[in-house]
Amino acid sequence: MPEQQKTAVILNQPSLLAFWDFQEQAGTDSIAKGAHACKLTEQAGPIARVEDGLFGKYAAKVKQGQWWRLPRAECPELDFHGKDARLTIIAWIKRENIENHGCQAIAGMWNETERKRQYCLFLNLRIWESEDQVCGHVSSVGGPTPGRKYCMTSAIGATPVSKEEWHAVAFTYDGEYARVYLDGQLDKRDGFNPYLYDQGLYDGGSDGAEFTVGAVSHSGSMGNFYTGLLGGLAVFNTALTEEEIARMTFLAD
Repeated sequence: MPEQQKTAVILNQPSLLAFWDFQEQAGTDSIAKGAHACKLTEQAGPIARVEDGLFGKYAAKVKQGQWWRLPRAECPELDFHGKDARLTIIAWIKRENIENHGCQAIAGMWNETERKRQYCLFLNLRIWESEDQVCGHVSSVGGPTPGRKYCMTSAIGATPVSKEEWHAVAFTYDGEYARVYLDGQLDKRDGFNPYLYDQGLYDGGSDGAEFTVGAVSHSGSMGNFYTGLLGGLAVFNTALTEEEIARMTFLAD
């Protein structure tokens, strides 16, 4: 499918809030297409672009320690919280083939340092006997799960996400279940995907977590860095169906 047609499929989805295709030059903000022109600002130096894109010539090449931030006040539409929270995040990624034993945050409002967790798409969460799978973290309390050292509430798939290959990873929350998808299919795992979580999402208020891409605030500083290519990132204000997500993988061609 031609690149412009792929973009059109995403932009024509009525529930789309923001879609970043990362075609901008390194050192400049990434401006979202769609209903809200949210600006992602690079952190820890310019993030390079390489000629390996899905929605244009380029994809962003994220090095260890780099990430983007979007201040909370500039993106109220992405502040999903409460019992009525509904969302979908889809990211088109190509993981770098390096040894990385830590969690890798893709995108969300998730601040572990200040205990203001809401939602976040992760890889390699490494809880509940998981490793390298897609994970959709959800929290209604902001801090660790009661009785636990860490936040343990997460949809986790069954299939490791391979490196040096393009994948579409997705996370949905419909107010009752969190679900994660790999390459357009629900990556079922008994007890964990779908993951029953009908408590809603934490409300951080005006001073809650920022929307970050490629990292989250962790143990007093930024951490849980993603490394590799990021070809696109889309956020929707509803839990898309498996069929709708499958139409937006764009990996077959």
